[in-house]
Amino acid sequence: MAYKASHRFARIAPRKARLVADMIRGKSVDEALTALDFSKKRGGAYISVVLKSAIANAEEKNADPTKLFVSESRVDEGPTLDRFQPKDRGRAHPIRKRTSHIHIAVEERGA
Repeated sequence: MAYKASHRFARIAPRKARLVADMIRGKSVDEALTALDFSKKRGGAYISVVLKSAIANAEEKNADPTKLFVSESRVDEGPTLDRFQPKDRGRAHPIRKRTSHIHIAVEERGA
């Protein structure tokens, strides 16, 4: 049984968060948390919080935390906030502030 957690509308671009999400997929929970703690990427903080939430959801359902591994780590694209930067001679250049939906699922090994 998969235990899931998600963070919707996270203020980080999906392309940047996917680099970190791909790094932890398939690893045990302890390895994944250690990798996220030592990651220099900003997305590591977002994904770490979601992973801890998924672990807490699993413990709430009496799963053994030593047997958990990351079965799914996915980052979907959220809505984009359109902003404009004023430029010379009355022009405006668009700035796209992208958001992400981060989904993490953990399962027990051997179950």
